[in-house]
Amino acid sequence: MDQDRRDLERELLVLRCQRGERSAFDELIRSWEQRLFFYVRRLVANEEDAWQVLQDVWLQVVRGVHALRDPQRLPVWLYAVARNNAMSHHRKAYARDRVLDATATVATRVDDQARVEVADFVHHGLALLGEGDREILTLFFLRDLSVNDVAEVLGIPPGTVKSRLHKAKKSLRDVLEREGAHDE
Repeated sequence: MDQDRRDLERELLVLRCQRGERSAFDELIRSWEQRLFFYVRRLVANEEDAWQVLQDVWLQVVRGVHALRDPQRLPVWLYAVARNNAMSHHRKAYARDRVLDATATVATRVDDQARVEVADFVHHGLALLGEGDREILTLFFLRDLSVNDVAEVLGIPPGTVKSRLHKAKKSLRDVLEREGAHDE
């Protein structure tokens, strides 16, 4: 019943957005901004760029919400819009010859005191993974998307999502074990 209520609320929110209600867009942004920022932040090199990409996402959402035919697909659509904007950001950066050196970014280490919290340690481990592993783990563990939804966002079959997810979990486990051994 709780899921039915959320589905109905999501459908009403999308319909209100499609009618152009400002308060509906404000509500949509409030409820999705943190999750989308977390996802986008895992795809771009720095926080400032992530906020810029997120602004582009919201512009595209405002312009394109009318095309969303099934309101229940809102999470998949939002993550796909976010991913497409992040990839566009990378293409633009590459075209301007400003690609950031990812190895320098991931080489930074979280100080020992911050490692007390498991979440910080896991986020650090995610930063050390390749973009593909980091992206699939982030999408899946946000718990907003199923394997099928992740497949749709990434444009790959569900079986491929499962195998990449398995590989990414192993890679993260290996990184965390290696990083933990360095601290001892």
